[in-house]
Amino acid sequence: MSGIDHFLSLAPVVPVVTIRDVAHAVPLARALTAGGLLAIEITLRTDCALAAIAAIARDAPEIAVGAGTVLNPEDLRAAAEAGARFAISPGSTPALLAAGTKGPIPYLPAVSSPSNVMDGLAAGYDRFKLFPAAAVGGLAMLKSLAGPFPQVKFCPTGGVSLETAPAYLALDNVLCVGGSWMVSDAQVAAGDWAGIEAGARATVQALAVGA
Repeated sequence: MSGIDHFLSLAPVVPVVTIRDVAHAVPLARALTAGGLLAIEITLRTDCALAAIAAIARDAPEIAVGAGTVLNPEDLRAAAEAGARFAISPGSTPALLAAGTKGPIPYLPAVSSPSNVMDGLAAGYDRFKLFPAAAVGGLAMLKSLAGPFPQVKFCPTGGVSLETAPAYLALDNVLCVGGSWMVSDAQVAAGDWAGIEAGARATVQALAVGA
């Protein structure tokens, strides 16, 4: 799992972003990078998501672009072909777990229970997204999972905020968190790249990135 570790260790937060206009992709990525966030997850929830990933991979290579909301092996393959450097799911299936171990880019499946973790371990994974983190127990769940699964580390996502992120990051089994608080839809629609850069920088400073 060293491949996915690289991307999850670039910053304590991976911004989770839904792009609705491909023209927004590159300036958004550059604003986040300027603010100190070095990875981005583009969710595959819009028709232009793959084109947005391709644009960032081509024109803003300074940020590691990943694909989120990967639901099946076809999504994983399409994301890699578009230029995604890693892929993340909101859950997992046997087919997707199998494809992820053979795919050309690192893949992070999601779990929400100990049984999910055991399924992932059996498939060869020891890095997972915990999703939806707040809804499935958040800090309490992660602390409970640490005992039986000491080799496993997580990226909790879903309901994580700037206020709650430090408590997650303080846990030994958390590599980073996923969140969208530093990028609002209104800012993106307005092209407020300076505001997004400022939000990224505030996040970096609040979480003492690199300290």
